[in-house]
This record gives sequence, structure tokens and C-alpha cells, in this order.
Amino acid sequence: MDTILIVDDEALFRNRLQRAFETRGFRVFSGGNYDEAIKIIREKNPKLAVIDMKMPGKSGLELIRDALFIAPELKMVVLTGYGSIATAADAIKLGAVFYLPKPADVGDILNAFNRSPEVEIDSKPADFIAPSLARTEWEHINRVLADCGGNISETAKRLGIHRRTLQRKLYKYPPDK
Repeated sequence: MDTILIVDDEALFRNRLQRAFETRGFRVFSGGNYDEAIKIIREKNPKLAVIDMKMPGKSGLELIRDALFIAPELKMVVLTGYGSIATAADAIKLGAVFYLPKPADVGDILNAFNRSPEVEIDSKPADFIAPSLARTEWEHINRVLADCGGNISETAKRLGIHRRTLQRKLYKYPPDK
């Protein structure tokens, strides 16, 4: 079983990626910052890593450098919402396999890893079960809510629904699948 580390300060995005990789048979470790990632790399020694470039504290570039010092065989793909050619070049020079802009899905990430001849991944999902429409809606609402800093009124405005309708949807538990 392939092991992968997901490092991103956005918990919702990190959890969504984690579930998607687990569905594809990966053993997933996740962290929200540099310190958590370094601890996981030392203790669990994952084979692959998906690293967010911009995090509180130390950046993804520092994590790439230090992670490869600890585990030189670790293969990393860098994700960022703040892409630039200069940081992409820096990430590749430091040892990242590839550089992807956010939002990226599991298919994009697996394709990025497969560009490296040293990485062999069975990217065919085993009995992939698509999330329900209710689950997808719930995740989208929470992603927009996070983008709005938890502001219900602004979130409702961006989603084009009434504030009370949004509050009712948020009050419900998330759908299982």
C-alpha cells in the first residue's frame, strides 16, 4: 500500500484530499503545518507527499528542503493558490516532482506524480464510489463559508441563497457519503 502525506493549512481541503486518496487505497497521513509534517516524515516515512506552498509559519519551500534532508527518497508535489514561475522553479530545484495550482484534484496529483519515472502508482481507483450530491453540496457550502471567514451573510450572498436557508443547511450533520 502506498503511503502519502498531505500538508495543507486548509483543513476542509486537506480532509477532502485525504478521503479521496483513501478511496484509492492509499494510507494517508495529514498535517496542517511544517512542524506536523516533519514529525510525520520522521515517524511514518511516507513514500509521497502533497505540500501546500503557503502555510502559517515556515513555507512549503522550507518543508521540501528539510523533508528531503530527512527522507531523500520522498517524492513531493507542491500545490498553491498563489502560483508564480519563480516559486515553481524554486520548488523544482529543491526537489519537488511537480508543481500544481489549486484547486487540484486527486487525478491531477496522481498524474503529476506519474511524470516522475521513479514513482509507480496504481492510479486506477478500486471500486470508486462517487460522493452523493448532498455530500458534494455540503462540502461546497463549507468551502465557500471558509473563504468568507465564517460570515454567514456573505456566504449566502455568494451562493445565491437566503441566509436562513444556509443556516438550516449548516445546522444539519454532513451526509455520510
